[in-house]
Amino acid sequence: MSKINRTRKGCKDVFNSFLVSNAYYNGVYEFPVISSCTEIPQKIIPFSHCISFKDHNCWVHFYEDDYLFERLWRNPKKYLPILQQYNGVILPDWSLYRDMPFVMQLWNIYRSRAIGAYFQTNGIKVIPNVRFGDRRTYHCCCDGLPQQSVIAVGTHGTLKNLSDKEIFIEGLEAIVEELKPTAIIVYGSCPDSLFRKYKDMGITIHHFESEFGKAMKKHKEVI
Repeated sequence: MSKINRTRKGCKDVFNSFLVSNAYYNGVYEFPVISSCTEIPQKIIPFSHCISFKDHNCWVHFYEDDYLFERLWRNPKKYLPILQQYNGVILPDWSLYRDMPFVMQLWNIYRSRAIGAYFQTNGIKVIPNVRFGDRRTYHCCCDGLPQQSVIAVGTHGTLKNLSDKEIFIEGLEAIVEELKPTAIIVYGSCPDSLFRKYKDMGITIHHFESEFGKAMKKHKEVI
């Protein structure tokens, strides 16, 4: 691990470098290091609801369209006191599409980790969201993350077609092998055929249905 931060006087902080002013870095791409977490959320809400939500006895997640939480990156200090009211945060899930240039995939991993380092410095408990894009990201997306800790993954939109499903299965195998998590928070579909082997390995799986899935259930009930 390394720490390479320094202050540059007179420069406007257009890169949000203050987020990592106390961070250490790990891996060839020097992603900010995230400390381990052992807590399991009992209830989660999307970031877009957290400003007006009255019950703070829950965790905030970012499994929603990027535009709904891009404002967090534009003004992290504004949302810090809001998020500090909650039990914790599952780190931002900026998109990593396989047809994105590799550098953009790395940038979105970095942004999530930078926000995470900032939250932890300011007393917020965080669970790393492990998002991977193409096969090049399988291992680097684990850089800076703790082993034998709780992690989170989102499955919404990753299991519908064969190629997406293959990438997700491969990527999940790679991160489990590398991080050896004690528990996995799964947001979205959680088929037993995919997660049973991890349960058999002693990893606890905690499933939260997606907002889309809840809406579909309600629609079917109405019909």
